[in-house]
Amino acid sequence: MQKSTQSSKLTRLIILSLLGAVSLLLFFLNFPLPVLPSYLKIDFSDVPAIMASLIFSPLAGVIVVAIKNGLYLIAGGGEPVGVLANFIAGTLLVLPIGILYHKYKSVKSIVSGLVTGTIIMAIGLGVFNYFILLPAYGLMMGWGEMTHTVKISTVVGAILPFNVIKGIIVSLLFVPIFIKMRRWIEQQQAKFA
Repeated sequence: MQKSTQSSKLTRLIILSLLGAVSLLLFFLNFPLPVLPSYLKIDFSDVPAIMASLIFSPLAGVIVVAIKNGLYLIAGGGEPVGVLANFIAGTLLVLPIGILYHKYKSVKSIVSGLVTGTIIMAIGLGVFNYFILLPAYGLMMGWGEMTHTVKISTVVGAILPFNVIKGIIVSLLFVPIFIKMRRWIEQQQAKFA
């Protein structure tokens, strides 16, 4: 019995690692939105993390987000402030989806989770950017301390709309994927329960 439990844990770890690697690959397929700053790019790297949160647990989704960002940072793909922002964004989006799905197990709970996750991600990143990320980025770039006006205009004019749009795009992509893969997801849940 202990060997079976160890095998199951190893299988989970392998699956989470693979989802993290797929997430990293999807992270490179990104595009900016024409009306927002070019450093804000839409990508679909949270989709594997959402899948992990549905199959295993909300924490598994966060682990996939962490793997993606860790690999990206190790590969030298980004600076720490941007990587931290992406990790926080993914976590704030994935957790509500996983929590609501595991509580209600329905398409409606997925949609509710995507809406809730989008709102939490947008507001959470707005606050986090204002107080921590923008000042840290300003210091890192040698700009000195950012004024309230610069921080609030960046948050309201770029960060909030970007995260709302990102949440909507990821949601519009994920709902049909979930509907098509629901039976497979439920089979995987039963296998790893």
